[in-house]
Amino acid sequence: MKNMTKRALAVGAALALSVGMLSACSNGTSTGAAPDDSAKDGAKTIGLLLPDNVTERYASADKPYFEERVKELCADCKVLFANADGDAAKQQQQAESMLTQGVDVLVLDPFDGKAAAAVVNQAKAKNIPVISYDRLIDSADVSYYVSFDNEKVGQLQAQALVDQMKTLGLPADSGIIMVNGSPTDPNAAQFKKGAHSVIDASGLTVLSEYDTPGWEPPKAQDWVSGQVTKFGDKITGVYDANDDTAGGAIAALKAGGITPLPPVTGQDASLSGIQRILTGDQFMTVYKAFKPEAYKAAELAVALANGESPKADTTADTASGAAVQSFLLNPVAVTVDNIKDTVVADGLYTIDQICTTAYADACAAHGLK
Repeated sequence: MKNMTKRALAVGAALALSVGMLSACSNGTSTGAAPDDSAKDGAKTIGLLLPDNVTERYASADKPYFEERVKELCADCKVLFANADGDAAKQQQQAESMLTQGVDVLVLDPFDGKAAAAVVNQAKAKNIPVISYDRLIDSADVSYYVSFDNEKVGQLQAQALVDQMKTLGLPADSGIIMVNGSPTDPNAAQFKKGAHSVIDASGLTVLSEYDTPGWEPPKAQDWVSGQVTKFGDKITGVYDANDDTAGGAIAALKAGGITPLPPVTGQDASLSGIQRILTGDQFMTVYKAFKPEAYKAAELAVALANGESPKADTTADTASGAAVQSFLLNPVAVTVDNIKDTVVADGLYTIDQICTTAYADACAAHGLK
């Protein structure tokens, strides 16, 4: 509709877009400038769809960094935003709304990697490119994938756990439990694959493992509670795929009277995860630099909106085996020894944000000031 020359049609299109945008806002979608400006001046519109609100990083890092970079590169570009709240059907509706509103590019972090293929099909029919963000959509028609080396994430977590259990002098065949990610998240399968490549070769005994629906901490906590009842102090280590579910696992271990707490892994370098590492409740996390990831996605989105086709660094295979042009960043293991050199040095958190009153003593004990 942006190319229509008749004034009446242009006005009608702008009104239709305005109604659509207002409807989106009522469903938790935020927008930039009014859509009728876009119809008049040809400004580009980029859609950003994130999967859930239980993962701390999306609101605190991904969304603001993405919007920040788009604004730097394209002052008059608009960003439409929606979060699926852990609902694949809701994400489908949000995507359809954005496609109807005429976005130029869709940046989609899928709640369900397989279900999101339907969105890619609809976008392709409208010649709208889709960037698969953080999680890989199971579609050969994705234009680009921006994420991290997710098998390496699992390897970093598992190796840190194996090494710490050796440091603690635990027997080589000690028992661990594995709290994996959501079965609908394609990344979770890669984390688990990477973790098993290390754990299976280590001699450790996997007492049981669980794929946490929707990455929901209460579900992880409930499952771990059951394992504490079943195995008790035979649980000498916990592989946990991210910080939010690790928080649930740790709560269950404490409630079950497991002392001392076994080493527990995590991922995402959430603020709460970093603080648990300082107090000794959590052993490590994996820092994935969200700013470079969000910036790269924003840069690609603006380039695609302008008709460019940047050359990717590599390719990644979807669950069905299709190769997708990709940019994969390197994850970093974080323990109490390198918090200052990673998340603080990169500006993810300030010392003041980490070292609140409740954590002041732990920060002082580890020289974080």
